[in-house]
This record gives sequence, C-alpha cells and structure tokens, in this order.
Amino acid sequence: MGSVRWAFRCGSWTPSRSDWLFAARCVQREEKDRIGQFVFAKDAKSAMIQLSLCTSNTLACLSLRQAGRLLLRKCVCERMGIPWSEIRLERSPKGKPYLAAPMKVSPDPGSGHPAWSFNLSHQGDYAVLAAEQGAQVGVDIMKTTMPGSSSVPEFFRIMTRQFTAYEWSVIQSGASEHQQLAAFYRHWALKESFIKAIGTGLGFNLQRVEFHLSPEPLTPKYALRQTKMHLDEEEDDDWVFEESLLDTDHHVAVALGPADNADSAPLRPSFPPPTSFTLLSFSDLIASASPLTEEDPACWDSFKMKAEAPLRQKETHAST
Repeated sequence: MGSVRWAFRCGSWTPSRSDWLFAARCVQREEKDRIGQFVFAKDAKSAMIQLSLCTSNTLACLSLRQAGRLLLRKCVCERMGIPWSEIRLERSPKGKPYLAAPMKVSPDPGSGHPAWSFNLSHQGDYAVLAAEQGAQVGVDIMKTTMPGSSSVPEFFRIMTRQFTAYEWSVIQSGASEHQQLAAFYRHWALKESFIKAIGTGLGFNLQRVEFHLSPEPLTPKYALRQTKMHLDEEEDDDWVFEESLLDTDHHVAVALGPADNADSAPLRPSFPPPTSFTLLSFSDLIASASPLTEEDPACWDSFKMKAEAPLRQKETHAST
C-alpha cells in the first residue's frame, strides 16, 4: 500500500520567464494551449501546477481544472515508474482528463500490487493531490473566506439544502461568523471529497451524507482521522476521512474507501496512519520532468499580460 499527499502553493508562486517556459514545455501541447486561454494568471498557474502531480486510470473522475498538469505527471512518473515522455493525457466527452497512454497502468490482478487512485483539488492559495493504492480516494480543499456578495446569514440561507439539520446545528454553534464559516467550509470539503471519490458528481443528494466531526481540534501539523460519515442515516464504517490544515485558513479533506472492483465485492482496505500534506517547491515539482515540446516564447508573453485575479478576489484577499 502506498500513499501520497502533496500540496503546492500557487498563490505565492511568481514564476520567472525560464520557469514558466520550461513548465509549458513539460505538458502536452493541447494542455498548454488550454492553460493559455485562462483569463487570469491565478487560474493559469493552478491549471499548470495541477497537471504535474499524478495520472492514473481513475483520472476520468476528475474535473478539467483540477486535473493538475505537472502534479499529475510527477506522481505517475515517480510512483508508477512511467517515463514522463510516455504519459499521454486525453479528455472524455465530458471534458474530464484520463491517462490514455500507456494504457496498462494497473498491475495484473494476481501481482499483489494494488492499482493507484488519484484525485486533485484547487481552491484559495493551494493545489493539492491525494493518491492511494488499493482504495478509492477523493480530496477537496476549501479556504475560509467571507461571502463576496451577501451576509453570512444570507449565504447560509442560500446553502440550506446542502447540509442536514444536525450539520447546521454544528456550523451555527460557532461563537463568531468566522468560526461558523470555518465549520461550514470544513463540512463542505468533507462532502466534496466523498462525492469526488465515488465519481457521482452533481446528481448526488448531499443531505444523504452527514458528518460527525472529530472532537480533536485541527492543526496545520497533523492529520486527523476521527471524523465519521453517516450515509442514509446510518454510520458507514467502509469509509475513512482524513482532515488537516495547510494553514489557518485552508482546510483539506481526504476520503478513502473500498476500491471499485467490478469482479468482486469491494473490501475495506487497511490504511497506513494518516500523514500531513508535503508542501512542494517548484524545484520539487519539476524534478522528474522532461520537455515534450519546443520552447514557445509567446507562451510567456501571453502569461505576463494576464491580471493575477479578478479585482474583487484581490480586494477580498487583501482585507483578510
């Protein structure tokens, strides 16, 4: 069994010309073109970074913006032993990326080496990746921020149907609006991690899952695994949830469940102790990378013309 928990701080990454051009050479041409279409530099950076961490035959359950170019490739290359130049990402008709080549990324059933599952998320200042052998995995990161266009009570009213009555009682028990928002985003990350792990998407009724939080407080240094999920009002022992903080404002949830094996009933895997996310530098990110295309100076010119983020996002970030 193997586990990977990686994070990269996109928000504080200010790439040099040489860094950006090298990163652009290390992803497929069509992905580089997609990155160039983002309006804001913040989105272009997160898309570039996310494509680097890992890739697997389960990537079809990932959304376009979360399929990190460099993160995906780094994980496939280093953990699955596939040369960087042989990794080929394509997209399903719904726009979801998957590993098209080499096709044989999972070991033979009798080899004793379980297949890898991967998932990525980006929100706030970070891109994160979680990978696990022999289990379904989903990851979600949320940044605690004030609502941009409404009050906290109005924001909660709009989101009423996303949580159960019990979850709302926990969320609204906070002594301050910031504490209530932190609890809200913590619950949201847990639900999203589960939805992403099972690959259901928007058709899943979020009130079917109810989370009972760990009594231990979260800290940036340690990952906890005490939170329990109730599915259709019954506690589900097949799934475990890791929770951690990257910093005081960024909460990460990782859902781990039985591997989806069509040939047999899913068995609950035994997981190693939870580990906190490793923060990667850009040098870490490209350590295994090799160029796939020729250098294109216009790629840098296009990137430098982009504003970092929408004005409202920049003002909100500056005030928090």
